[in-house]
Amino acid sequence: MLLCFAASWPFNIHKSWVSRTAVGKSIAFEGIIEIGYCFGIAAHAVNGDFNYVLAFYFLDICLVATDMLLYFRNRKLDRERESLLKSIKD
Repeated sequence: MLLCFAASWPFNIHKSWVSRTAVGKSIAFEGIIEIGYCFGIAAHAVNGDFNYVLAFYFLDICLVATDMLLYFRNRKLDRERESLLKSIKD
């Protein structure tokens, strides 16, 4: 599962980068995913089970964090675009 998520996040990041819009994205959803990964890491730590799987948790956290940063960038671009369109209308 972690491997599949690690393989799919780069596609989502690319889409966020290219689309330059935050429309249709949910920062809350991505935050919940981040929390889930943190709980997964915590479970491994509590059980003393330190193995290669943790690398995928950390990789996935970094990938989701990258997409979250792009969300804020794209939201800013959306506001600028909206402001420009509004000034053109007026």
